[in-house]
Amino acid sequence: MVFDSGVFLIFFALFFVLYHAAWRSLLLQNVLLLAGSYIFYGWWDWRFLALMTVSSGVDYAAALALDRVRGPTLRRAILWTSLTTNLGFLFTFKYFDFFAESLAVLMARFGMTASFPLLHLVLPIGISFYTFQSMSYTIDVYRGQLKPERDPIKYFAFVSFFPHLVAGPIQRAGFLLGQINRERRLAPDHVREAVWLLVWGFFLKEVPANGAAQFADMAFQESQTRGWLTILGTLAFAIQIYCDFNAYSLIARGTGRLLGFELVWNFNQPYFASSIADFWRRWHISLSTWLRDYLYIPLGGSRHGTRRTYINLMATMLLGGLWHGAAWNFVAWGALHGGALAIHRAFDIDRSSRRSPAVLGRSLTLAVVLVGWWMFRCRSWPMMRAMAESMTNLAWHPDDAIIALSLALLMLPVLVIELWQYRRKDLLAPLSLGTWRFACLNAALIAVTFGMWNRFQHGFIYFQF
Repeated sequence: MVFDSGVFLIFFALFFVLYHAAWRSLLLQNVLLLAGSYIFYGWWDWRFLALMTVSSGVDYAAALALDRVRGPTLRRAILWTSLTTNLGFLFTFKYFDFFAESLAVLMARFGMTASFPLLHLVLPIGISFYTFQSMSYTIDVYRGQLKPERDPIKYFAFVSFFPHLVAGPIQRAGFLLGQINRERRLAPDHVREAVWLLVWGFFLKEVPANGAAQFADMAFQESQTRGWLTILGTLAFAIQIYCDFNAYSLIARGTGRLLGFELVWNFNQPYFASSIADFWRRWHISLSTWLRDYLYIPLGGSRHGTRRTYINLMATMLLGGLWHGAAWNFVAWGALHGGALAIHRAFDIDRSSRRSPAVLGRSLTLAVVLVGWWMFRCRSWPMMRAMAESMTNLAWHPDDAIIALSLALLMLPVLVIELWQYRRKDLLAPLSLGTWRFACLNAALIAVTFGMWNRFQHGFIYFQF
């Protein structure tokens, strides 16, 4: 089930009524939340409910065991059982074929012949998201930062919470479980916020994201020979991936708000970043903070000298790239960002940027980000090579002007809203409008959204991760 479908709108309307009709019983609300989440996820393929249930069950049992056991050796064994189970599922479904094929190619380069059996498994949607969420819960219990949840209904509802289940934001147990444990009622200010988040989220998905996707698909071809189309296509993909993923996160937050929950912000105007480190404080915040807290810091962070810090940065970003998919272009994308973060730290760019024009820092950051998106979107080495070679042909084509104008029109409303938010330092700046102005803004966005509804069929990009 996907947000931008009639099935979801009907499902959520029915669920909303039943859920709030049960407001007197927290237990009944949580049972409905768990059942609704499983229906939402199982609508795509009910067989993968078993995978999510087993993964959740192992972590639920591991956390309870960690609370009872005091011996450090046994506690580590319990933790590693939980982590191995989760990562084992993730590796089997997402990475096994990739590493098997890569190893066979590597061995062939050294004159050895090898043929490994491939699984050809369907990748369960959202597996990377709910796996990381469930793993962080067990790790937090192991560290003593969180008490285990003994109520299985509450815990399984936490892992499968449908508004963010498929593509995040990744929620920490200490943040979301606390809300599942308390009474939830719908407040007028929650409704007003939810309306804006849903309207703006659906607009971002149906208009700039899906609109820009057409031009990105046109540009990213193995037969590409036009340099300006490569440039415009990369810009189009930058628009698509940001508006698409931000749209999902906003819709998730909006639906959560209507159910009495608050989800973390996942984006904070990343294309306004003044440095690459600032970009990662603004982009996919729930993943970047997860990688920081559960990978970079445990590896040693910046506590063991300069060389070790660079190694930790690179390792974190390489694994962050691989998290996105089992392909070398994602690894290359992670390496680019890891190298950029290392250079940023080596020259203390955050401090030096205060003495240089802000436009310089933003321009350099955007250049790195755009090169990264080009690598991210290239699905094969022949495509990457063809598009790189096309940059030797910068002859202007009449269609390029149409594409450039179309991208400018698609981004104009996004730029206006984000500049408003940026200047007010408030991601909910539109809520400051009076009732009539707020209603008119939303009505205009809704009209445009329905005018473009499903005109261009593109699923949410992060479903594949």
